[in-house]
Amino acid sequence: MLDTSSSTGKETKEFNKLRKRLRRQVGQAIADYNMIQDGDKIMVCLSGGKDSYTLLDILMNLQKHAPINFELVAVNLDQKQPGFPEHVLPNYLSSIDVPFHIIEKDTYSIVKEVVPEGKTTCGICSRLRRGSLYGWARQNGITKIALGHHRDDIIETAFLNMFYASKVKAMPPKLLSDDKTNILIRPLAYSKESDIARYADWQQFPIIPCNLCGSQDNMQRQVIKDMLQGWEKQHPGRLDNIFRSLQNIAPSQLADNELFNFKDLEQHREAPSGREDDVSVDILSKQ
Repeated sequence: MLDTSSSTGKETKEFNKLRKRLRRQVGQAIADYNMIQDGDKIMVCLSGGKDSYTLLDILMNLQKHAPINFELVAVNLDQKQPGFPEHVLPNYLSSIDVPFHIIEKDTYSIVKEVVPEGKTTCGICSRLRRGSLYGWARQNGITKIALGHHRDDIIETAFLNMFYASKVKAMPPKLLSDDKTNILIRPLAYSKESDIARYADWQQFPIIPCNLCGSQDNMQRQVIKDMLQGWEKQHPGRLDNIFRSLQNIAPSQLADNELFNFKDLEQHREAPSGREDDVSVDILSKQ
């Protein structure tokens, strides 16, 4: 947590502004997409990274002040990565008095066995992790699964899909899983990664780095991230515009025949009246 006794008044003021902004953005995203309802039991997926710590912190605050009642349970998947500090998350979660559960499943060995050396592991790792978390949610009466993806994640995913999968597709703030059994929510959808990083630093969350995939230099996502950050540096506000464009889709102005019926477009013209013909002739005669 921010040590206000040793921080300057300016630092404290900046932190309070940042915390207020993040809470407002999370509250707005929840309202816009009807993410949380009265009686929900929400599983907050906690990886040990800055995003999920920030998400849990803000949801716990909203839980105290929201006009509805909902439960929170923090869940971490211990993937049995060598050197993973197993004590960090239980100690932290116990200290903030939130219900939590650690799922222990050796997905690390599966990933290392299946993925050739030098190849990125994120794809299969995320699928295995998602399957374990979805299963636990179904078995424990979870109504919503909260993920820590933020605005920048959503934009990066959109460009990843365009560049490498030939799809206009991103991460929606709210999603029904393919098997229709889980609803995923992303309350940080309106929040910038830079703000989350500053907040996590000020709060001194016990960050656990991902040594399985986070250090891979050849990740396509990192290439996209660097490109987008370069754009933002040259043209401040560009990422805000890109995100807003994902909320402002015009299907008839794209080219997807499944999304819009281009084939059956027809003209709708009324037969011209004699009077309109007379006016046209009159205009031409005066030229």
